[in-house]
Amino acid sequence: MSKCLNLTVAGIVVCLVVGCATQSKPTLVSGQRMPKVRTTAYTHTEKGGPQNALGAHLSGCHVMSAASDWSRFPLGTRFRIADTNEEYIIDDYGTALVGTETIDLYKSTRLDMKRWGVRHVDIDILQWGSEEQSLKVLAPRAKHSCVQQMVASLQQKKTQQKKELIASLDPKKSQQKKKT
Repeated sequence: MSKCLNLTVAGIVVCLVVGCATQSKPTLVSGQRMPKVRTTAYTHTEKGGPQNALGAHLSGCHVMSAASDWSRFPLGTRFRIADTNEEYIIDDYGTALVGTETIDLYKSTRLDMKRWGVRHVDIDILQWGSEEQSLKVLAPRAKHSCVQQMVASLQQKKTQQKKELIASLDPKKSQQKKKT
């Protein structure tokens, strides 16, 4: 009887935990400094125009727009450049960024964009964005190959997180690890 109860409780716990696992779990914690991140710059006169991936205007104000591969830096990720104290939020993506660790910073003029060029800077992650929100925005656009790559990478991360979580809850594997 107690064995059946234990299995039932374990099953409920696994279901709850797996349900929670579908929420984004960033690989890094907020407040962490990332050294020497490659950055480039873009402006509203380029191919993408004056709007970000969400259809809002690119921001050059207090918190500025930035673009990235959303499978690396998800939509909504807020960060500060350590040297300049400029604060950015990932609200855009670009085809040239997919598969890279590069962040493209929005600059309000072509001159500012050219002045920035390519720089490797330390950034402080203020808040990680949501992989789930990234998937929601990207999924309807999956006919484009660059979007397909980001979606596939985000889904792969999600699957891997679930597997790791389930493995960590399996008492047999925990006991085997202790024995070795």
